[in-house]
Amino acid sequence: MIRYVAIIGVAALAAVGAAHAVISLDEARAAAPLQAQVATRLEPAAAAPASVSKGPDGHYWAEANVEGRAVRFLVDTGATAVALTAEDARRLGYDPSKLNYTYDVMTAEGRVKAAGVKLASVSIAGARVNDVDALVIEKGLHTSLLGMSYLGRLQAFEATQTSLILKP
Repeated sequence: MIRYVAIIGVAALAAVGAAHAVISLDEARAAAPLQAQVATRLEPAAAAPASVSKGPDGHYWAEANVEGRAVRFLVDTGATAVALTAEDARRLGYDPSKLNYTYDVMTAEGRVKAAGVKLASVSIAGARVNDVDALVIEKGLHTSLLGMSYLGRLQAFEATQTSLILKP
């Protein structure tokens, strides 16, 4: 019987000690600067993933905002860089006839010449990347390609059966 009383007494003392510790912790927290408490509660949330739907042809077509202008891209994870048609480059304010075509690139059509440009921003469904390296293809490219100079700068991207998920 004495053993049970001793166990109950130890349990009661432990409960009182735990309650005191909680009260002390709460008092210390109340004394912390308000700014520190607000900062921990208002940490920036991760950017929400963006989504590009698969087209009826089985390809992912992305409608992008490039430097404030709309450009339609075929998503190409095999392309090292964003590749622009001469027409899209012209719409973005580049004069294709004045570019320096110093790069030799291999495309599905074979070897072609390309000029390097830097795009201030490329945004797709809210997934924005600044200062994107791109190539203007001199001739033979029928649609602009969204390559790894954009995709590789995202936190991640994932292809599903119905869409391409972009995680900024």
